[in-house]
Amino acid sequence: MTNQKYIALIDCDSFFVSCERKLNPELKGIPVAVVSGERGCVISRSKEAKMLGLPMGLPLFQAVQRVPECIYISANHYAYTKISKQVMNILKDFSPNVEVYSIDEAFVDFTGLTKLYKKNYFKLARELQKRIADEVDIPVTIGISRSKTLAKLASDKAKNTSARIAVIGKCGIHHLLEFTEIQEVWGIGRKLGVRLRGLGVRTALDFINKDDKWVKSKFGKNGLTSKAELSGIMVSPISNEVELPKSISDTKSFLEFSSDLQFLKNELSIHIHESCARLRKIDCKCATIGVLLKTKDFRTLYSKVQLDIPTDFEFEISRAAFPLLTEMFNSREVYRSVGIVLEDFREKAEEQLTLFSNNEKKEQNEKLGQSLDKLEKKFGRNIVRTGFTNKEVPFKQGFLTSPKDV
Repeated sequence: MTNQKYIALIDCDSFFVSCERKLNPELKGIPVAVVSGERGCVISRSKEAKMLGLPMGLPLFQAVQRVPECIYISANHYAYTKISKQVMNILKDFSPNVEVYSIDEAFVDFTGLTKLYKKNYFKLARELQKRIADEVDIPVTIGISRSKTLAKLASDKAKNTSARIAVIGKCGIHHLLEFTEIQEVWGIGRKLGVRLRGLGVRTALDFINKDDKWVKSKFGKNGLTSKAELSGIMVSPISNEVELPKSISDTKSFLEFSSDLQFLKNELSIHIHESCARLRKIDCKCATIGVLLKTKDFRTLYSKVQLDIPTDFEFEISRAAFPLLTEMFNSREVYRSVGIVLEDFREKAEEQLTLFSNNEKKEQNEKLGQSLDKLEKKFGRNIVRTGFTNKEVPFKQGFLTSPKDV
């Protein structure tokens, strides 16, 4: 355990909408929502859209009917990831200890930075906030306190302030916890909150006032961790280590339902390329691949296979994925989406060559994969397509503003 720490949580405001406004400044000041796909649901809203009563998670066709004055945009996760990296690079330049928590959130260790920058914590946060706005054009909310859990609560509180910055020091912890409902605490949530309320614990302050023996008997080691963090003792330190994801997946609903196997293979090859590019970025190969196939009535089919030799190359994964797709495919069914799932990662640095593998071919594939990545980095996404057939695939992007566009 480490005392006397000050941790900041940097949270990008309505991140997907903010990214779209960065890409198209004309969207600023008007109601905007980002949806998960042409047949998806609302996953990000501007404050103007929230004021019009647009709820999160609402299917697009219902959202258009309920709030027709809002601009609806299909999510562009590739662009959002690039913008997220720009924000995270600023954080890493600002402090040596940064833990990227998600695409739009990161914990930053502010301990000692007041002496380095000769500013108090609030002014440090304001400087960081301004730098991100000036250099990346993304608004952020910053909460600062003595642990990750308290920083998360401070960030939630900051969202209701004009500065969108909140610093909770030792003297402010009691007041913060007194007015924090137990289900609002990071890591507790609604289900566990109901159980705690049944035990007489309504607020975060009620929880930390329970003795350790009671907390451990009811909630084990994790309960003690939450109590310590809420008390201002940082049990979970900032970690600079980047953990490998357990899986990489890529899928998207079709613009039009299809029963065409060739079309499905074309779509699948696009998702394979996207996933392989992400796999190469983390210097890994996968040993297990799975294919997702979803019918018009939302039934999900899934099949996976173990590869003899781990790979990060599109053609090798396609060679294993297409038979899985063909096996699941039924010409009498109508499908709404297809996707790929990569699992069981092996770091390239730890890769061992096998006696019977074609190492020359393997090296050629690796160079080709790297060439694809370099071309996309220089000329833009999808400059090279690894399609299965020459058949034209419907393509559409941009605004979705009426039900007929769904």
